[in-house]
Amino acid sequence: MQSHHLAVYTFNQFIAPYQSDAIKGFRDAEPGAFAEIENASGFIAHSGYEGEEGPLSWGPQVFPKCWDNSNGDGWAPSTLSLWETIEALMAATYHGHHGDAYRQGSKWHLARPCVPEYVLWWIPAGHQPDWTEAVSRFEDLMDNGPNVGAFSFKKAFAPDGQTVKPDAARVKAIARENGALADIA
Repeated sequence: MQSHHLAVYTFNQFIAPYQSDAIKGFRDAEPGAFAEIENASGFIAHSGYEGEEGPLSWGPQVFPKCWDNSNGDGWAPSTLSLWETIEALMAATYHGHHGDAYRQGSKWHLARPCVPEYVLWWIPAGHQPDWTEAVSRFEDLMDNGPNVGAFSFKKAFAPDGQTVKPDAARVKAIARENGALADIA
């Protein structure tokens, strides 16, 4: 049994309200990307959203201090999930339906070079982070850069605090297991 799980919080801001035509491609891609993520190797669980069908929300949803509701609908795309390894998360993020949608993100999201799109941190197995904890980690990464408690794929840490480099071969193998890289030998 694993002693730690990897938590990830993602955050962005849309260029227009969620229900607008400008965000239609995102809305169309969202169900397939979520379904694939939920079935990915190494996925543990994710928070739902208050008032929506699906898993329960891990507390009241909050947004980081950089959120400005510029699209006017009071909402921003954000997720909170748990994974077994960095490589499992990378395989699900960058390959398959989610990977296709991720590569189109600039069509739907505001360009904000000083704001990260996600934050990673290790938690003890059995702990369920809430949205407030996730936003706190996100703001730590945004304000202080990568550290043991708030990091990214580019500068990652192991649960023991040592820096690590994700294993690219393992990412591809997991993506292949997920059916996202069927053509890679």
